[in-house]
Amino acid sequence: MTDANEARNRLLNGWQLSKMYTFEVAARHESFALAAEELSLSPSAVSHRINLLEEELGIQLFVRSHRKVELTQEGKRVYWTLKSSLDTLNQEILDIKNQALSGTLTVYSRPSIAQCWLVPMLGDFTRRYPSISLTILTGNDYVNMQRTGVDLALYFDDTPPKHLSHHFLMDEEILPVCSPQYAREHELLKNSHNLSHCTLLHDRQAWSNDSGTDEWLSWAQHFAVNMTPSSGIGFDRSDLAIIAAINHVGVAMGRKRLVQKRLERGELIAPFGEKTLKCHQHYYISTLPGRQWPKIDAFIGWLRELAG
Repeated sequence: MTDANEARNRLLNGWQLSKMYTFEVAARHESFALAAEELSLSPSAVSHRINLLEEELGIQLFVRSHRKVELTQEGKRVYWTLKSSLDTLNQEILDIKNQALSGTLTVYSRPSIAQCWLVPMLGDFTRRYPSISLTILTGNDYVNMQRTGVDLALYFDDTPPKHLSHHFLMDEEILPVCSPQYAREHELLKNSHNLSHCTLLHDRQAWSNDSGTDEWLSWAQHFAVNMTPSSGIGFDRSDLAIIAAINHVGVAMGRKRLVQKRLERGELIAPFGEKTLKCHQHYYISTLPGRQWPKIDAFIGWLRELAG
């Protein structure tokens, strides 16, 4: 009985730790055959290792049937503890590797922010930090940062995802913009009532997948302008509405941060002057919790200086 108790209470040794990797793969797949394929072993070799591990631990890890294996309750506890430990270890190794201002930095952004604001300024960042290799990804959805390897994400919204860390970047205002030619043809200068005869351009996914004509409606209501926002062209990106406006298609609801350079160059004008409406939404940066790597901090600091 004493020997049995000693075996039961014995701590893990190096031999058992080596078999734990086989257990982790088999538990993840819930299949000895798939585990054998990943480990380049035979299914019988995987089964033999698991049997030895169960004997040495004094715990049944799997229930075996003719066609499949399933984790026991004890096996599930061991698996989730092992998985948590591996995740913690991998995170620690990543943190150690990323203490230098070098390596790859993957940035995810809403397409319009990248096109109109971020990408034109990237040369300044690469000159300051030549050892950091940037990868820029874009999309309208909230990306799974852990799964896709994204280090930080740029969003425009008022409800950030709760499971991430967030850093305020800048506020935004919206105002109607169009080409000088379109303004002349439709007699828009200082005359917002003529909008009822115009093609309205807008981002249908300004801050979510169902923003619709909210930007135009908010602006029109605030300035008591009588118009029909439903008559126009909707896009899934603000910058596409701006490109259409530059090409005399209609009047776009522009985000001032994103159209400022176009206004300065005269490609666009704001026909109603300073009738700008501050948005409830703002630009912010999201990172994984605890991801305080120097290269991430450097990029966030640079973005804030750019927004400054």
